[in-house]
Amino acid sequence: MPPAARALPSLWCSPGKGEDVDSGAVVNSEDDRMAEMGKPRLGELTKTTIRIKESQEFKSTVDKLLKKANVSLVVGTSSWREQFVEAITVSAGDDDADDEEGEESEEKLPSCVDYVMHFLTLFWKILFAFVPPTDYGGGWWCFCVSITLIGVLTAFIGDLASSFGCTVGLKDSVTAISFVALGTSVPDTFASKVAAIGDRYADSSIGNVTGSNAVNVFLGIGIAWTIAAVYHAMNGNKFYVPPGELALSVTVFCIMAGLTIAILLLRRHSSIGGELGGPMKYKLPTTIILVVFWLIYVLISSFASYCYIPSF
Repeated sequence: MPPAARALPSLWCSPGKGEDVDSGAVVNSEDDRMAEMGKPRLGELTKTTIRIKESQEFKSTVDKLLKKANVSLVVGTSSWREQFVEAITVSAGDDDADDEEGEESEEKLPSCVDYVMHFLTLFWKILFAFVPPTDYGGGWWCFCVSITLIGVLTAFIGDLASSFGCTVGLKDSVTAISFVALGTSVPDTFASKVAAIGDRYADSSIGNVTGSNAVNVFLGIGIAWTIAAVYHAMNGNKFYVPPGELALSVTVFCIMAGLTIAILLLRRHSSIGGELGGPMKYKLPTTIILVVFWLIYVLISSFASYCYIPSF
């Protein structure tokens, strides 16, 4: 028998253990058979339906974040018409409270307090609506006109405070450290509040306060005294400003400022976690202490002005 004929029966022998025949293909091992069984195949259900349900709570959170981002990025207006419309329109106050779960976010309507504050500040809103929009001249017209109006209003407030002090029997030094200082620092207080809410850290808020006081001292006093010194020098006179009770007032202010910085550094402890805010048991005492510092400064300076305590 030829060798080819003797090898032929071995090709038609029955499959041994671990071998299988599938559609004419020979599977040589158990692993190949398991791999073949593990291949993905279409089952009875070949279609699926996906339903996306909107989360109102998440949507309201995203809307608030987008609104704050747009406000922080787009500061200003593009036309006088827009400014006057905003000036005469009653807008609702800021509400940072979270909406209830499942409640759709709706536009907040102005409250009674918003209407009262609008009519009390309507004159100032219309007055500052005349300031050129920020899109004109790259914002320089807005900056220059705003600085000019602030200077005019500062002079007006100074004369008004002096007249008020004369009417009620207060010295100009007492009026300056109480009413005038309070009135000029309230805008900085609101600016610091906005910075504290919108910024992750307290740097912008505290930096705004220190920067504002630096401008008041270095520019407000420096430029005014320089102009006065040049004017008196041109007229052949000597410019001299009596110190008065300023030495004691500045000393007390520096002491209170040093204590305030110490409190801010202590609030950096891990149990509090920051200079501003924090748990109520730390936040409330800090607020009371800082207000007491201001009252102590005003009282000591006032007593020195009326010679109840000796000055330096």
